[in-house]
Amino acid sequence: MAFCSLTEQRDTTIPQGTFLLSVFGALAQYERALTQERIRAGREAARRRGTRGGWPQAISAEQLETILAARHAGASKASLCRMFGVKRPTLYDALARAAAQTVLLVQGGA
Repeated sequence: MAFCSLTEQRDTTIPQGTFLLSVFGALAQYERALTQERIRAGREAARRRGTRGGWPQAISAEQLETILAARHAGASKASLCRMFGVKRPTLYDALARAAAQTVLLVQGGA
């Protein structure tokens, strides 16, 4: 496969064009590797500072305990969403996390 520019003098069918394309490709790979290295270093520095990535939890552990107690008492999911000011998917995710933790605790204790 060949590339021939109509506006610049770039033609990969000749050795000079192939060489130039190879150099550009190598520079792009080098820049990508440097970018990944900087990202890893930044994440490690943030981890040492105690910062964790991602969005903050919308439902705290205390709120989750209250939600689980209310759910056990028969409260509907819609009322819990209104009460805690969260969207339905957020509530479902929190309930799924709580269920997964319960399963892990039960399996770990057995």
